[in-house]
Amino acid sequence: MATRIPLGGAGSSSYIHNYQLQGRYIPAHHNVMTAHGSAGRHSLSTSHSRKVAGVQQGRVSDLAKKRMGEVSAWASKAQKMKKKRLGDKILSERVRDLVPESQAYMDLLVFERKLDATIARKRLEIQEMLRRPLKEKRKLRLFISHHFFTTEPESGEGPGIPQWELKIEGVLLEEGGAQADAKTKSKFSSFFNNVVIELDKELYGPDNHLAEWHRSSSSSSSSSSSAELDGFTVTRPGEGTVKCTILLTLNYQPIQYKLTSKLARLLGVHTATRPDIINAVWQYIKSNRLQDPQEREYINNDKYFQQIFEVPRMKFTEIPNRLQGLLSSPDPIIINHLINADAPDQKRTACYDIEVDVDSSLKSQLHSFLMSSSSQQDVNIMDNKVQYPKAGYSISK
Repeated sequence: MATRIPLGGAGSSSYIHNYQLQGRYIPAHHNVMTAHGSAGRHSLSTSHSRKVAGVQQGRVSDLAKKRMGEVSAWASKAQKMKKKRLGDKILSERVRDLVPESQAYMDLLVFERKLDATIARKRLEIQEMLRRPLKEKRKLRLFISHHFFTTEPESGEGPGIPQWELKIEGVLLEEGGAQADAKTKSKFSSFFNNVVIELDKELYGPDNHLAEWHRSSSSSSSSSSSAELDGFTVTRPGEGTVKCTILLTLNYQPIQYKLTSKLARLLGVHTATRPDIINAVWQYIKSNRLQDPQEREYINNDKYFQQIFEVPRMKFTEIPNRLQGLLSSPDPIIINHLINADAPDQKRTACYDIEVDVDSSLKSQLHSFLMSSSSQQDVNIMDNKVQYPKAGYSISK
């Protein structure tokens, strides 16, 4: 007699098969032959084991067939329910003859199917759009200020040491010039990859005339926002006028590249991402019909492409590699600032507006639209309400 003990609780598909021999249970993997057994008993146990193994394989096969049958029945049932749901909405010809106004209902069903197909297509387009970065242009207002002060000497005796302090801060502006909400605003350093402040080399020497900040690999990740700064401050000794040059390299996400002057004039693109640059090249090829009509994988370069790529003919697959030498890092923003000790207080702050790329607010709205199920619930409720009058017509016929 065989019993199956499930492993892992109810519903588990793994079993231990135990077999009752001579009034006691012996596990299937236990050797039936004992030390006091004989050859006859050994052959008997071997024959019995083969029979048991056959029974075990047959039962496992039956179980697999049963499970396959259950899955097939469930799939068939789901398909029938789907067809039944669609069929329940359609009025019979007899009902349509009795109620001429029901044609308007049938027209609405046709419109509903078209609308469902359009919504499904638009949802797919939105999902594809969310896979790409959505950016929008905004203004970042820079405030560059300086002031002079005197510090006490470390010894506590003697005259104070005159010094000056330069501050670079900024705020992101909303549409219309208003400042961004404090809860959602990004820190100032998140908009830049590098910030370099170059002072007069003759005044401060070759070792002290530069103040630099460079984005590290850890601060480049979105999860390390605590590493970002609200601004930059530089302090140096001095009481006279100092000229300084500020170089700001924007943090483009995704990375953007600067095109050579010839290629930029030809494509009408100065700085862009690599996919946008390749797309601009492809648009130029299509508009000027440079694709070889016989060998479609080749491009017959015109005189402008020949000057840029230095070949009369090239393959499509060669374009990314040939563009490599024509792209470089974008130029930094250069601001010349004068630290003037004689200027009045209101003249010691300069203001500049620069354009930066930020995540579009539309992205969160589109994501909320895809994740929202309230509209689908409303549609299901209306579908159920439509079934009641339709059922009444079917019963009355």
